[in-house]
Amino acid sequence: MAEFLSLADVLAYRDPQTRIAVRAGQLCDAAAFRLRIAAWRAAFTAQEGRRWALFFDDAYEFAAALFGAWHAGVEPYLPADAQAATVARLRREVDGLAGDWPAPLLTLQAEQPAADADTDFPALGTSCRLVVYTSGSSGEPTAIAKRLDQLDSEVAALARCWPQLPEDCLVHGTVSHQHIYGLLFRVLWPLAAGRPFAAAQLRLPEQMAAELARQPSLLVTSPAHLKRLPAAVDWSGAKARLAGVFSSGGPLPESAIPLCAQLLGQSPVEIYGSSETGGVAWRQRGGVEAVDCWQPLPGVKLRATLAHLEVRSAHLPDNGWHAMPDRVRFHDEGFELLGRADRIVKIEEKRVSLDALEAALLQSGLLQDARALTLQGERSILAVVAVPNDAGWALHDNGGKRALNDALRDGLRGVVEPVALPRRWRYPWALPVNSQGKTTAAALVDCFDLREPEARLLHADANEAQLRLAINAKLPYFDGHFALAPVLPGVAQLEWVVGLGRRLFPLPSRFLRLETAKFQHVIAPGAMLDLELKFNPERGSLAYLLSSSAGVHASGRVVFGDAA
Repeated sequence: MAEFLSLADVLAYRDPQTRIAVRAGQLCDAAAFRLRIAAWRAAFTAQEGRRWALFFDDAYEFAAALFGAWHAGVEPYLPADAQAATVARLRREVDGLAGDWPAPLLTLQAEQPAADADTDFPALGTSCRLVVYTSGSSGEPTAIAKRLDQLDSEVAALARCWPQLPEDCLVHGTVSHQHIYGLLFRVLWPLAAGRPFAAAQLRLPEQMAAELARQPSLLVTSPAHLKRLPAAVDWSGAKARLAGVFSSGGPLPESAIPLCAQLLGQSPVEIYGSSETGGVAWRQRGGVEAVDCWQPLPGVKLRATLAHLEVRSAHLPDNGWHAMPDRVRFHDEGFELLGRADRIVKIEEKRVSLDALEAALLQSGLLQDARALTLQGERSILAVVAVPNDAGWALHDNGGKRALNDALRDGLRGVVEPVALPRRWRYPWALPVNSQGKTTAAALVDCFDLREPEARLLHADANEAQLRLAINAKLPYFDGHFALAPVLPGVAQLEWVVGLGRRLFPLPSRFLRLETAKFQHVIAPGAMLDLELKFNPERGSLAYLLSSSAGVHASGRVVFGDAA
């Protein structure tokens, strides 16, 4: 049985043959891991500056760079993505960027050292830190520093809470290690426990089912993934070999629990916490040994004030009480969450609970999911981003978007004052989520950007997708193009193809070229288009075909590659 080690000592005392990770089907042991860390340590030592942003798709390479940075005296910053806005913000905070960053930004490369390279790693000091970011679910991401002793304390608490988990299980994840939940559950806890982890992030249900069926596995995931498990996929192999499921990033709908039990063979362990606090509590609903109320993690102390839950633990930077934005009710069996205190808004001087509004929308029987938000302008208005179910789409198709809007508004009367009813509605095929499976405030606001198409997903699998696009006559792309007969520019069509492709497939980060592009027929305001996408993972290419009842409008292929 592998010994549980502190993160400070894990490199010094782990047996060289200990399995660390599985990468592209190959096992990476502790000896190889030390060599890779030595390469990153040497690379960071040779650079100027002590603050480096790390961004990697590969969890194994990320872990090597993380420990290499710590052993080089570098403070790693872990952004959630490598988008242009993130890079612009990081330029003000760090000295360099290491990992999978788009060209022409600096990418730090670590060459594989010789077999006799110095792999002596003394115990890390508690002065080691890293910086994570909030998910931005209620605003701009905020940098949060975490000391090594805080991370160590939380990893130890997880091990104490679930000591029965098999040590030989391979840890898979649908969430990114760039966020505190994925960092702890996919990388740091497995390293401390001597449990191997998969380097690649699972992105599609078919991929998830296939990988989980290969060997005994643990799954680290989120409600966004669990509530969309397709029954059409064969989960029997995964169900037989899955030893545990963890979920965090938001509330798991009650309706997802029987779906998980049916397809995965068990109910997920839900984790409640935040980037600031780390893990706070857990529960596991469903089954004969259900734990319906939230239970504090070992070492976590809780209390309730009139407005908030407060938490104190060794996962925090000090021994004080930290206020969380959630309201709670304590019971003998644990506690229940009553919703966020900051989700009460004022519209036309009327107080509106966004939680109550969302609950009323879901009671309509027309929706799978819904999020309410305020849009700022000359005055604040309520808006809704909602995912229709079959009944909702049927109403939408037969009566138009207005018919679905009106039916949902009617269900809100008595919950919301008429003057404060939602004014704007969007119906995507799924709520937008980030790499952690969380729906952020910024992503919801972006749904109302008129430059974005109103897209409905008709079919999708690992390599192909069909969508239907409604072309809004108010698209700003039509302005000035052209005055007497407006048409949709080709550059806007390509932007949509790439944006939708990235939502559906794991496209490489870097645009390389456009091949065989043709624009056969113009696209006018009010058109209804069918978009066919085909992803070739070997070539890193995305083929597209835009058509309608008028024929083919555009076709071509976009080729991508990994960061230089």
